[in-house]
Amino acid sequence: MLDKDTKQNINAARNILVGKTPDPKAQIDQITNALIYKFMDDMDRENESLGGKAQFLTGDLKEYSWKKLTSLTISGAKRWEIYTEALEKFAESEQIPELFRSIFKGAYLPFKDPETLRLFLKEIDKFSYDNSENLGNAFEYLLSVLGSQGDAGQFRTPRHIIDFIVEVINPQKNDSILDPACGTSGFLISSYKHICRENSSNYKKEEYIPTFAETKSADMAGVEIQKNGKYKAENLSPEQKKRLSKRIIGYDISPDMVKLSKVNLYLHGFSEPKIYEYDTLTSEERWEDSFNVILANPPFMSPTGGIRPHKKFQITAKRAELLFVDYIAEHLAINGKAGIIVPEGIIFKNENAYKALRKMLIKENYLYAVASLPAGIFKPYSGVKTSILFLDKQIAKNRDQILFVKILNDGFDLGAQRRRINKNDLPQAFKILQNWQQGKKTKSEPALFINKSKIAEDGDYNLTGDRYKTQVDYSKVKWDIVELGDVCEILDSKRKPIAKSKRKKGEYPYYGATGILDYVESYLFDEKLVLIGEDGAKWGVGDETAFIATGKYWVNNHAHVIRPNRKKILDKLLIELINNMDITPYITGVTVPKLNQKKLRAIKIPLPPLDVQRQIVSEIDGYQKIIDGARQIVENWKPIIKIDPNWETVKLGEVCSFVRGPFGGSLKKNIFKKRGYAVYEQSHAITGDFSAFRYFIDEQKFNEMIRFEVKPNDLIMSCSGTMGKLAIIPQETKKGIINQALLKLTTYNIFDVKFLKLFMESDIFQNNLLSNTGGAAIKNIASVKVLQRLKIPLPPLEVQRQIVSEIEKEEKIIENCKQLIEIHNHKIKKKIAEIWE
Repeated sequence: MLDKDTKQNINAARNILVGKTPDPKAQIDQITNALIYKFMDDMDRENESLGGKAQFLTGDLKEYSWKKLTSLTISGAKRWEIYTEALEKFAESEQIPELFRSIFKGAYLPFKDPETLRLFLKEIDKFSYDNSENLGNAFEYLLSVLGSQGDAGQFRTPRHIIDFIVEVINPQKNDSILDPACGTSGFLISSYKHICRENSSNYKKEEYIPTFAETKSADMAGVEIQKNGKYKAENLSPEQKKRLSKRIIGYDISPDMVKLSKVNLYLHGFSEPKIYEYDTLTSEERWEDSFNVILANPPFMSPTGGIRPHKKFQITAKRAELLFVDYIAEHLAINGKAGIIVPEGIIFKNENAYKALRKMLIKENYLYAVASLPAGIFKPYSGVKTSILFLDKQIAKNRDQILFVKILNDGFDLGAQRRRINKNDLPQAFKILQNWQQGKKTKSEPALFINKSKIAEDGDYNLTGDRYKTQVDYSKVKWDIVELGDVCEILDSKRKPIAKSKRKKGEYPYYGATGILDYVESYLFDEKLVLIGEDGAKWGVGDETAFIATGKYWVNNHAHVIRPNRKKILDKLLIELINNMDITPYITGVTVPKLNQKKLRAIKIPLPPLDVQRQIVSEIDGYQKIIDGARQIVENWKPIIKIDPNWETVKLGEVCSFVRGPFGGSLKKNIFKKRGYAVYEQSHAITGDFSAFRYFIDEQKFNEMIRFEVKPNDLIMSCSGTMGKLAIIPQETKKGIINQALLKLTTYNIFDVKFLKLFMESDIFQNNLLSNTGGAAIKNIASVKVLQRLKIPLPPLEVQRQIVSEIEKEEKIIENCKQLIEIHNHKIKKKIAEIWE
């Protein structure tokens, strides 16, 4: 994994360049050029220390040594001259290896500022070639800023998704491996690391636990294991390593991607990377080559008029995604296997070419599994919905069914920032796929096995797993399967809506599809019943579609009213069964999805004997009590600072400096750049998340607004609309300024910033703050002068830190309670799943 210092150095180098070179691709080019320059000199010094001779910067190139370039005795102008000349010479000199010459071809420095160059080279000087493993990870991190080449339909594949596919495919040391649209070689490097791990003496397969999400953001997430160390691949001989590096191959149509890919592989130990500038879809030169493993996230878009492929493809098409899947299938060796990320069109589109491709994959025994990914997997670059096709010619030949796996969560939320969350279906999906490779079937969600003959029935060969869910075989379930209508009475005729304007306030709950919406003066029902959302609800696994209503209450026409036959089924078991199954196959309507009464009656559920039901419900109730207790702690806890009357009281303006954000006219949208110095917004104060920024300014604008610069340990506060939310600027943060909706506070040495934040978040301070607001429609914080006069306690600094420490301990307990809730929710789901086994 990437260490903290290396990541900081990469970020520092980019921050120096950003004012002169705002384009991320150009920044990567400059950092790449400088790193290779430095590493050639490093390797020369290493050779000389071992008694050998320098091989790169010798002869005519000796005057461009890194030591001379970074010497403090030369002028800035001379340094700029040496560096720019060196870039030209390196591209032409025969003593420079061909790989490096190709990297320096056309290289130049896009600015003439000697001071910027000095600062940039100072950061590059912190890197050393003697740590190539960490450098490889650093370069992968650097490439992550590229993000998207969206115009070509290419989106950078998150590393944890790459690693998930590689783990499923399981490439071996004697395999030939291809990525026909390799980009920066993420799949190839992941495959190499996988093989190294499998051939390391400290690797124990039985202890290996893939998690596929070990970092705070999806950009650098990857497969990690418990009890792991650094894998050295000691069980691979030098000859085997050399042969492996020759059998890992990539194609890309873009010369820029080929260059970056070669550097990436070089920094991971490939002395001669086999990356070729090659048009996979229109060139025939390499058509006869076949491979044991093919991995790809090919482009999803085609140029205007489509691709003009040669005549060797089995499928007649002009769309890139179709042709790439065809290419991959046709270039698998006899024992070949593949993992391909595809857009949803491949899964269900009705055009002839799409149907023909799906038919080929099934009829000719390529496809054995489809994994559906969440729609936001490529955010913030695209919201495109994708799936993974898993091909294996041997497995598919010996299976009568296709496995469908629905991955709802990949360990990160689906917002633009892709923040880490606790829900991650990838490890479970991996185990399901691994079992299916061995011929074992997982008998619970999210696994679904469908006969190939069923998929072929209508000639569409549709690969949407949910389409076949109603065909689930219930014959293996140990309890009787009944329809809901057989064990429940539907009381929908008694419900009635009341328009909001006609509701009269009262004491009785007014229920809708999602729970209590209001309280009214009258009631319709006076008994314990079960309510299930008809429309306006969610019907997926884990959604609270069903709930119990008790006492006297009113129900509108958006919730079904059900009276269970309690001689057959218990209320509690019924709602747990409904809430832990996927009801979407019973949902009708597109514009307004709806669970109509006919479909409601047809929902199939297992029906254990009543005594077994009571045991199950008793166990679930035990888990629920723990959940409720932990949830009560989480919901009611808030940090409390007990004020000692002996503490000194001071004005806020006496313990910190204030800077209110600039006038809105200073930050008009027409001045924003794609990259540069960050503009901090209210969302950063509200969420405390500093991983992403929407707006940037250039160096000139930043210098004009230097008064508004944020620095580590500054406190920022939201000042408009959602007011009084606070966040501390972290140590590792992007250089930038606050916008007009923020207030920046910098504490003096007598105050601990964490203590100040805690006190300013307290009810005492917040109430005082809100009483000094202005604005009619949108509330605004009071003026700086008013805020500076607000009184706050000033305990001794040591006491402040002690209070912060105690509250942080409490916060850890709250986090443990949240984990407790998650664990016992999982136990409930597991118990319900047992009923279906």
